[in-house]
Amino acid sequence: MAENDAAHTIARAAKASFESSQLIPSSERIKALQEIRQELEAAKDAILSANRLDLEAAQKEVDAGRMSSSLLKRLDLTKGDKWDSMLQGVTDVAELDDPTGIVTYANELDDGLELYRVSCPIGVLLVIFEARPEVVVNIAALAIKSGNAAILKGGKESNETTQLLSKAIQKALSKTAISSTYIQAIQTRAEVSALLSLDQYIDLVIPRGSNSLVRNIQNNTRIPVMGHADGLCSVYVDASADAKKAVRVVVDSKTDYPAACNSAETLILHESVLTTIWPEVARALLAADVQLLCDEPTLAVLRSLSPAPENLASHAQPAPSDAYTTEHLSLTLSVKTLPSLAAAVQWINAHSSHHTDSIVAEDTAAATVFCRGVDSAGTFVNASTRFADGFRYGFGTEVGISTGRIHARGPVGLEGLVTYKYMMRSKGEQGHVVGEFGVGEGKKQYKHRKFQASVVPF
Repeated sequence: MAENDAAHTIARAAKASFESSQLIPSSERIKALQEIRQELEAAKDAILSANRLDLEAAQKEVDAGRMSSSLLKRLDLTKGDKWDSMLQGVTDVAELDDPTGIVTYANELDDGLELYRVSCPIGVLLVIFEARPEVVVNIAALAIKSGNAAILKGGKESNETTQLLSKAIQKALSKTAISSTYIQAIQTRAEVSALLSLDQYIDLVIPRGSNSLVRNIQNNTRIPVMGHADGLCSVYVDASADAKKAVRVVVDSKTDYPAACNSAETLILHESVLTTIWPEVARALLAADVQLLCDEPTLAVLRSLSPAPENLASHAQPAPSDAYTTEHLSLTLSVKTLPSLAAAVQWINAHSSHHTDSIVAEDTAAATVFCRGVDSAGTFVNASTRFADGFRYGFGTEVGISTGRIHARGPVGLEGLVTYKYMMRSKGEQGHVVGEFGVGEGKKQYKHRKFQASVVPF
């Protein structure tokens, strides 16, 4: 009962903060993002110390077999340029154009009766994620810029880091006209369960995490859910592929960050490249310590290599039956041979999660068939699947990746966090009423004159 009461309080506060923010100018939202970056920089040492505590606790869970190593990798805020990229993402979002208040349709229905379709925020977002504590900052930045309030729930494995990141954000908001409850963080699963029933306050749920997490949320709420359950991405090496490009694209797609949802999990080879390009690609993958789960044709080629790679016996195995439907999230890659481009397109559509798939090809016609035929949120030519990311797309950062077909698809940035409303104004001396229009004597007819407008003039 206490958890339900707490959830109601949190959700009501978020809704109230959202409603009160609608008249706050865009300049104040930019100021809030600038304040957030400054607070994060000031609290860096404390936040990274908290992150080390989370990592130490998580390592114990990995050692005990209760947590995957891929989840541990996602938790590390000090890995590579993750911290700097997180801060830069806040600045990049602040510098993006305001996605709200944009007119996408304008029509004069009658003399002096104007109709506008205008972009506006969605409302209150509930974002649930595992590990990756930087998601707190990513979502907060996008939510503030797009005019949405947000409730954030990280995994228990990132509690220490998430709490300090959230405190820094709320401290920054307290220096602006935006309520500090505009961005809130919760800690328990019970609160999440309670919030999932509060569709009167929460407008959209965005889960980021494992297949089981996403499926569980989708099955336990009436609130619309945006996201994806799996990241089963593939790279197809066409008969027309250039060998050097194939090596670069395949290796990067798999090894750049294996725990990411845009990492390649399946390599598909046109049968004509088995003895030409495949050996070069395989040697590069084995040199990168990638475990290869192969079908019979690709494994036969590997076993005939001379000289054989030193780790061939330990790193190349027959693919089990579930290899091509498994999101490995590690240095493991399933390999499949197919007889044609058409077969590859059909196979991907049947086995992928419709996230991101890439073709390596020099034949423009083949690239066209692939990009239009593969039913995924991202279809690439001669480019790594790892490019499927809001930051790399120029969105500043992303709230997540959607494999759905309604509202938003692919990496979701600011444009995916707005919807639209219709605004109408009568400039007639007596206003306008529907009863004046229709068929018959004395009735007016609609004029429906479209006109150009970038903003609503009232």
